[in-house]
Amino acid sequence: MTKKFIAQVPGFNGLSEEDLGKIEAISVLKGFKKGETVFVEGEEGNGFYVVVTGRVKIFKVSPDGKEAILHICRTGDHFGQVAVYAGKTFPAGAEALVDSDLLFFPRQAFVHLIGSEPSVALNMLSVLSMRLRELTAQVESLALKEVPGRLASYLLYLSEKQEGAERIALGSSKSQLASMLGTTPETLSRILSDFSLRGFIRNSRGEVLLLNRLGLENLAEQGRFTD
Repeated sequence: MTKKFIAQVPGFNGLSEEDLGKIEAISVLKGFKKGETVFVEGEEGNGFYVVVTGRVKIFKVSPDGKEAILHICRTGDHFGQVAVYAGKTFPAGAEALVDSDLLFFPRQAFVHLIGSEPSVALNMLSVLSMRLRELTAQVESLALKEVPGRLASYLLYLSEKQEGAERIALGSSKSQLASMLGTTPETLSRILSDFSLRGFIRNSRGEVLLLNRLGLENLAEQGRFTD
């Protein structure tokens, strides 16, 4: 099961059976209960993870205790790899949002592997580049877009992650989504209702049906309502 799963993970897909076997050989399957800490900010980056099942939030906590969710990782997503490659500590914390199974790749074993297998190293560079683009888009959205524009961008991002689906699973609570978008749950509820009234979406428990993709794309590009 593990090799079959690894072959479908971004960064590992397209590798030879031999390379997949080497990756599988150093991986460790770990289970985490809902609410269990995967690692804390400042902890030594001794390895990185790939989500097999479940969801994991990546977050930071301000000195006054306010939590900001940076990303929610789902099946196939990597996290923690930057600290591993740099040989430094994790810059944020990670916690299982639901019972989750994760593949753990120990730092020393993986660094040795990519040092001897250029194809693996090149594939992992593509994963890091994709994550950098996502983070850049997130920073741009928070800095330049109003909350409706941020929400439109995020819904389109989720659709892309779910193979262009029109009916998308949010995979996070309203408070978690609000934290990622830099707003409050109350404001998010109001904007979701507004999106429904405008015919952009149909919102139901845990999922959203995109009714007007073009309208969402225009809003995401403009960053705000212009009417």
